[in-house]
Formats: sequence, structure tokens, C-alpha cells
Amino acid sequence: MTESAMAGGVGSEATRIMLGVNESTINGYPHASISSKGAFEWTLKKIIRSNPSGFKLLFLHVQVPDEDGFDDMDSIYASPEDFQNVKRRDKIRGLHLLENFVKRCHQVGVACEAWIKTGDPKEEICREVKRVQPDLLVVGCRGLGPFQRVFVGTVSEFCVKHAECPVVTIKRSAEETPQDPIDD
Repeated sequence: MTESAMAGGVGSEATRIMLGVNESTINGYPHASISSKGAFEWTLKKIIRSNPSGFKLLFLHVQVPDEDGFDDMDSIYASPEDFQNVKRRDKIRGLHLLENFVKRCHQVGVACEAWIKTGDPKEEICREVKRVQPDLLVVGCRGLGPFQRVFVGTVSEFCVKHAECPVVTIKRSAEETPQDPIDD
């Protein structure tokens, strides 16, 4: 990428930055995770700076389906309509999450797009990177220790190894770390 393109020079296309965002495990929808908010704010402060017209942010939220398709219902009593209602509710929640990022982009004058996929976040993010071909992928990182990473796995590590574009991972700050680092 040329310096002129990074600076949003005349005749250049906007630099497209994809951000993988997720909901808070503590507060749930529509609250963004600490890591997602940190990655977004870092991108605004360190990359966009005072040149919002030179960039376009691409927000991807990947919803992880529950094994039986229900978060808080007993699937023994499920009907086909129940499945549709849960899918509709989850999509609405994801849209509310993305709405917060889109509103903030419009406040600062940065062009953006946002969409939802369903599946394994690390695989879906890499699949979307391949499809959309952003200039850069920015993902938050919870900063889990080696023991926790074995059991939880990390989306950011997977993306660094497999995404077909440069990847920046943003660790949450020490003062933002919840009592249990797995929470976000």
C-alpha cells in the first residue's frame, strides 16, 4: 500500500479496515466486548486520526450458534416456530451491537459497512477476509494466559496465522481486565 493510499490522497481508494467485533460476555447484547471497543477506539485514534475520509471500516460480528439452537429455552418443548423466533431474536441483537459501532463512525465521519455471519468466529473472520479482501484486519485480544488459551482458544491468534491480510491485535488494558480474564 502506498503512502498516498494510506493518507487518502487524491484519486486513491479509501483504506479498508475490517474489525471483528463481538458482544460482552458480562453484559450481553447490545454491549460490545471490552476487546472490541478497545480495538475500535485504537483504530480511530491511531490509524484514522484526523483523516476519516481516507478510510472505510468494515464491521463483522459472528454469532456462535448454541448447540441445540436455544439459549434459554428447554428444547424438549420446542416447535419449529420457536427456532425461527430464536434466530430472529439473535439477528436483532447482533444488529443492535453493530448499530453502536456504525453510529460512532457516522459521528466522526468515517464510512463503514457492517454485517453478521453465524459460525465459528475465527473461521468466519478468515473466510470473510478472503471474500472481502480488506487492507487490514483489527481484532481485540483478551490477553489470556497459556493455560486459558488451551481451553478457550483465541480468535486473534488464529487470525494472525490464517487471515490473508495484515492483522493487528489490540490487547485490552490492565485496568479494563475483569476479575476473570475470560470475561470480556
